[in-house]
Amino acid sequence: QVQLVESGGGLVQAGGSLRLSCAASGSISSISTMFWYRQAPGKERELVARINRVLGPYYAVSVKGRFTISSDNSYNTLYLQMASLNADDTAIYYCAAGAAPARPDYWGQGTQVTVSS
Repeated sequence: QVQLVESGGGLVQAGGSLRLSCAASGSISSISTMFWYRQAPGKERELVARINRVLGPYYAVSVKGRFTISSDNSYNTLYLQMASLNADDTAIYYCAAGAAPARPDYWGQGTQVTVSS
């Protein structure tokens, strides 16, 4: 089992920046890929970014060039640096972890990000 706890969400003005963190604990050695997902009101949960030790980082088109995913070597802590935020980035952001790159096996509880225009 892996436990994930997100932090760093909040209210930010359009054009601003925010950094999300995710603290991981438990059987982290079984994890190959860490993810950030988000879910906006009335919309389905979507993949924002993922990072894999072999494959490297991946970004959704909507955030590429504005968001940066990073982690320490042990996946103890995952980050999402977000810049040039706009109203479309308003969502609950979830940290997730998986034994394979295809999909997560574990989820955090989420942290709210609200961008005011």
